[in-house]
Amino acid sequence: MTEPLARTADLVKCFGDNRALDGVAMAIAPGRITGLVGPDGAGKTSLIRILAGLMAPSSGTVEMLGGKPGERLDDLGYMPQRFGLYEDLSVIENLRLYAEVRGLPRDAQQASFDRLLAFTDLARFQDRLAGKLSGGMKQKLGLACALVKTPRVLLLDEPGVGVDPISRRELWSMVGDLTGQGIGVLWSTAYLDEAEKCDTVYLLNEGQLLFDGPPAELTGRVKDRVIRVTGFKERRRAFLTQALDRDDVIDGTIQGRSVRLLLRDGRPVPDAGAFAAGPGTEVHAAAPRFEDGFIERLGGGPKGTSALAERYRTIPETDVDAIEANGLTKVFGEFTAARDMNFRIPRGQIFGLLGPNGAGKSTTFKMLCGLLSPTSGTGAVAGRSLRHSRADARAQLGYMAQKFSLYGDLSVRQNLDFFAGAYDLPRDKARRAIAAMIEIFELQDKLDVNAGTLPLGFKQRLALACAVMHEPPVLFLDEPTSGVDPVTRREFWMHINGLVEKGVTVLVTTHFMDEAEYCDRATLIYRAEQIATGTPDELKAEAARRTGAEDPTMEDAFIALIEAFDRKREEKEAA
Repeated sequence: MTEPLARTADLVKCFGDNRALDGVAMAIAPGRITGLVGPDGAGKTSLIRILAGLMAPSSGTVEMLGGKPGERLDDLGYMPQRFGLYEDLSVIENLRLYAEVRGLPRDAQQASFDRLLAFTDLARFQDRLAGKLSGGMKQKLGLACALVKTPRVLLLDEPGVGVDPISRRELWSMVGDLTGQGIGVLWSTAYLDEAEKCDTVYLLNEGQLLFDGPPAELTGRVKDRVIRVTGFKERRRAFLTQALDRDDVIDGTIQGRSVRLLLRDGRPVPDAGAFAAGPGTEVHAAAPRFEDGFIERLGGGPKGTSALAERYRTIPETDVDAIEANGLTKVFGEFTAARDMNFRIPRGQIFGLLGPNGAGKSTTFKMLCGLLSPTSGTGAVAGRSLRHSRADARAQLGYMAQKFSLYGDLSVRQNLDFFAGAYDLPRDKARRAIAAMIEIFELQDKLDVNAGTLPLGFKQRLALACAVMHEPPVLFLDEPTSGVDPVTRREFWMHINGLVEKGVTVLVTTHFMDEAEYCDRATLIYRAEQIATGTPDELKAEAARRTGAEDPTMEDAFIALIEAFDRKREEKEAA
């Protein structure tokens, strides 16, 4: 058996009374990708920082390249969350800085830069400031900085957070090439489709190791327990809510017009009649995925009924579209960020804005919620014009920004108090709303904690609580689950689905293509243009027509439609 490049045994890390790591044993093998997964606060980042020599363990054994962490930094590459870049430096200046820090000889630097710029396809952007790069480009530059001196071990702390599927596939391909050179990779990820492709996976929860081994081993534990239900008469969201509230179901997700369910261990597969969802209901066996095994090992996902939706007001029926975009265009100087955006979203629907980093999604999003004035075109929210009644339009929506946008130096309670005041809620109503948000989002133990120091999952819970406490008819959610674990993502979508059933309209951007399945319709934005619009099933059918794939996923559709657009554009330019 090949000797591991790094290993831990009985590893413990305490922060006061909290045991962030509790007896963890793991190893990183040469030429292999080792996956690290788990919910928020599981201990993944603490483990990586200890391996990188940035943090000392409380007890236990840690070896890195035959010595203590920090002794062989020349042979270690480390890419922290959010990529660890200096955003006021250019691409080439970041590379030079990392080369100096890593002790790369001056006469070897240019050859290394040329190799990495070609490897990441960043050569034409080397003079651009890192802060001006798209998420995918930042990801590639972060990897290049970690590789400026070829390491023997590469530590990647959630490198795919906030990055589109194409960029994530490119990163995976690049890292796969590195393992061919014998480099050992530890890849922490919130994307379980990435974990499924790792050679070995370690699953942490509350600091303890729940599983280690090949991903297929965890997937195999739920064999014959996954079903797909089709043909039911209810709306997809209503059916999923009812199914998740059943005792024999421990997880479920929407896939187009069908619903995918994970059954409790030892329970028989229910027949179609058990769901009481109409004579057209059919139950089919479905192939298990790593995510099913992950959720099962953590005890299952949340149930279907949302406490937030239960207390939320019902939005009145109306013939007026909740959101309108009519030719919205935004030009910065000579750069067109969004061109001629057109769509209408009726009451009680979810509409998705999909696309690669830098495609124009956030620009469109900000124009519709009144944060950017369009160069041309018009928009409306709940019948209020963004041009003539911007303040009234903004009062009709709740907004959750892509990056944590609350007040990090204020406590959780102070943030809730502030936003209740900002929404001008009467004192008694504000008190009841704040109490409800604290209970629904389980913030009781965090009230006096500064919001900026919260774990990511709790930051997102607080942000959603602040966005909905005034019960708006429209929600704008800009990558609301970016970086959070699958269980927390399911909690968010339980609430979103419940609110939509109460008549709330949601405009959402996401890089999780499985979340795009929850949308009633979505539009794919690329190079500042809408290149496809339809239901998830329509977009997948179009991808199948173009590629011949038998059963494409939303991620397959995303990539196929963009590649088809590029081919058509290249043919037009060549003509």
